[in-house]
Amino acid sequence: MKTLDCNILVTGGAGYIGSHTCKALANSGFTPVVYDSLLRGNSSAVKWGALEVGDLKDVERLRDVMRRYRPAGVIHFAALAYVGESMQSPLIYYDNNVGGSVSLLRAMAKEGVKHLVFSSTCATYGVPEVNPIREDMPQNPINPYGRSKLMVEQILKDSMKEELISAVALRYFNAAGADAEGQIGENHEPETHLIPLAFKAVQGTTPPLTVFGRDHPTSDGTCIRDYIHVTDLADAHVRALEYTFNNQGFSAFNLGTGKGNSIMELLKAAKDVTGREIPFSVGPRRAGDPAELVADPSLALKVLGWRPQHSNLGNILQTAWAWMQRE
Repeated sequence: MKTLDCNILVTGGAGYIGSHTCKALANSGFTPVVYDSLLRGNSSAVKWGALEVGDLKDVERLRDVMRRYRPAGVIHFAALAYVGESMQSPLIYYDNNVGGSVSLLRAMAKEGVKHLVFSSTCATYGVPEVNPIREDMPQNPINPYGRSKLMVEQILKDSMKEELISAVALRYFNAAGADAEGQIGENHEPETHLIPLAFKAVQGTTPPLTVFGRDHPTSDGTCIRDYIHVTDLADAHVRALEYTFNNQGFSAFNLGTGKGNSIMELLKAAKDVTGREIPFSVGPRRAGDPAELVADPSLALKVLGWRPQHSNLGNILQTAWAWMQRE
């Protein structure tokens, strides 16, 4: 199958990771076609191909877009992704994340599109018993967001035989950083991610950062997370797409560095980047917040030939800080 000079449908491609993946696709010889409701995406982030505005649950709209662009495959980011919001409004999350994915699969089946890369999450593992986390470890999500992603993974497994599609689920850990050339970056509304919130606190545009708990069973009492640069995530999506062109069935890969950093380590490194102390206060632990989440990425390294090239903590913070200072 020809894999270059062809269209790839990117649902949610106006979002943070989706837009970086569109750039990676374009740099690899593909033409991304973004399908996004713009509910939380930004049209200004669509720079490498067409933008089609539409609801993921609109099967006929999806089919029309597929008929016009004839994509060789789909990379599926479109989803609601706030854990706290999912706890407050679970039905909205199941309707959007699960219902929308079912609509996408129906449209793909009708139009004969056989290759899918699904944006999953380490939240499907819940609170792990051991770290680093392998793909074969139990998946016990503790919130509707994680459960909605796990449900879609199961739907993909169940659909393999009937629909004859090839699908890869990428379970990534803490996406961070920004495009080194400054073309795109992290721009959520509302913003819930640690690094942009820390930098906004430095800039004085938000209150001091809240660190949730300093009594976790870690070296300094704060949570440990595996931070992966968004450019490395984008590269993995392109590799996973190419993998689906040559392999049938369902596969899942963790995307992380295999190394964790505590929140206090991150704040110290952020001070080194900005030259300023990061203002913060300490709040209580959040219910169900794992003390440590670190990936075992060896399967992706072996099977996809993927290597995180940009994910040292200093580079993550430098690119994120440069993006936030662009104006």
